[in-house]
Amino acid sequence: MAENKGTKKTDFKTRCQTTWKDMVKYRWLYFLLIPGILFFAIFKYVPMGGLRIAFMDYNQYNPAKSTWVGLDQFVKLFSKASFLPVLRNTVVISLLKLIIGFPIPVILALMMNEMRSLKFKKVSQTLLYLPHFISWVILAGIIMTLLDPDNGLITQLIYNLTGERVMVLTSTKWFVPMLIVTDIYKGMGWGTILYFAAISGIDPQLYEAASIDGAGKWKQMLNITLPSIVPTIVVCFIMNCGNILNAGFDQIFMLYTSHVYEVADIIDTYVYRMGLINSDYSFSTAAGMFKSVVAFILIVFVNNVAKKTGNEGLY
Repeated sequence: MAENKGTKKTDFKTRCQTTWKDMVKYRWLYFLLIPGILFFAIFKYVPMGGLRIAFMDYNQYNPAKSTWVGLDQFVKLFSKASFLPVLRNTVVISLLKLIIGFPIPVILALMMNEMRSLKFKKVSQTLLYLPHFISWVILAGIIMTLLDPDNGLITQLIYNLTGERVMVLTSTKWFVPMLIVTDIYKGMGWGTILYFAAISGIDPQLYEAASIDGAGKWKQMLNITLPSIVPTIVVCFIMNCGNILNAGFDQIFMLYTSHVYEVADIIDTYVYRMGLINSDYSFSTAAGMFKSVVAFILIVFVNNVAKKTGNEGLY
């Protein structure tokens, strides 16, 4: 036991020394991390002090008069009949976005990697990246114009094909599919960046050897490109699983109405209404904290599963 403890201390000391040497050697690269570290420290970690509100009956007019209530806010959260449909909607929308939307950037990256015209490839990449830089405020306005029941371009197209006027934005049947399609449209181009970076790191000699052996582009993609980017795909999948309860507040808040609360009301919009509109800050903080805890558990679980199946995890 004493030898194991001594070995662990030595290993830890060695790792610390190695890390410090790397930081000194690549100090300018580490210097570039400072803005990111400051961002997370100021906007992610400092606000964690406010989580104590979830265990209090918070008085927003006089915080000093707030009283500790323990887990009462969480009991209240799970006992509310309105919360379970909200949780169901969040999980359903997030899973649909993950299942349908996650493979698309991978497929796009693989397809665009095989483009022969470099100029066409760059133009295509630029056009695919553009929607990512359009805020949901602007994009929601465009979507509402296209789906206008009377004059919308897409609505008119559907009417010409089916003879029906579909009111997508107020339909419980079509609202969620519209969310999935628009979310994929906005994020698929930006999602290819990591995969392009992973593809660029593949040794060109592998393709040359495969070409000499008679392998065509399709077999090269399946046997070289795809297996080489699997670690990147796994890491991205783990990160996306951590966002399983983030169904997209900006998108839904800009597009939904009371007509589709039944299928589109999610935890984030629920927290917004309970916290800012109803001024129940303790209850909304408890709901937000529940979402964060679930995300943390999912990341740890999926990461362990990935490592046990022979893939690289986040840590």
